Amino acid sequence: MKRRLDQLVASTDHAARREADPVGFVHRYADPADKEVVGLVAAGLAFGNVVAIRRSVQRVLDTLGPSPAAAVDERTPARLRRDLKGFVHRVWKGEHVAAMLANAGAIRRSHGSLGQRFTDHVETSGDLREGLARFADELRGPNADRSLRHLVPDPRAGSACKRLLLYVRWMVRPADGVDLGLWPLDPSHLVIPVDTHIHRIGKNLGLTDRNDASWRTAEEITDALRVIDRSDPVRYDFALCHMGVSRDCPSRRDPVKCKPCVLRPVCRAYRAG
Repeated sequence: MKRRLDQLVASTDHAARREADPVGFVHRYADPADKEVVGLVAAGLAFGNVVAIRRSVQRVLDTLGPSPAAAVDERTPARLRRDLKGFVHRVWKGEHVAAMLANAGAIRRSHGSLGQRFTDHVETSGDLREGLARFADELRGPNADRSLRHLVPDPRAGSACKRLLLYVRWMVRPADGVDLGLWPLDPSHLVIPVDTHIHRIGKNLGLTDRNDASWRTAEEITDALRVIDRSDPVRYDFALCHMGVSRDCPSRRDPVKCKPCVLRPVCRAYRAG
């Protein structure tokens, strides 16, 4: 399994895939402060059709201007709400994104960076899930309505929290052309972001037998990958996810598409016919 997964990573065109991924927005900025703010926007809005996601992320970044970090640090919550008035992405409106960004600015002003605050929460709680939940509490703020709670979910509630874990992966994993290695947390603590692609491929590879895309499923897949790479278990996430996004891994066994796949010998779905 490890040999096959390593071959998948080595054969993935990371540069090309990155430009079709929300993380591509993060790589347009040089300042680490801007990168963590842009990452919050790009991961937070990574819900739905990829064309709509990219359009919405760009709309928010255009509003924030050349330095997104300076914008969230300096603009008042009222100013951010005005700037994003009329913005809509799925169930979220400008007021929800503005609230998240205003709270991000407050965290940065108090603690220096989002990464430092997140890491402090993980180290203080001794647990990635609880640390992420405390971080999400602060990004969400008090009295959040249903849409804001969906934009910044609570990991304690049991969902996979794919977008939050995706953001953390970008910021924590060592810089490899996709992830950025900006936050001071050991990547061995990470949990894989589970979406429909990772869930399906994870089941195909026998990394989980669970039928729900929940936090428990994310932990189960991560635990299986941790056996393969204890120091960096989510290093395979980008390549696996893009197999699904690109439809190189079909929903059902397809002899034509499956034949060249490096994972075919370890794929239960292919063997089952």
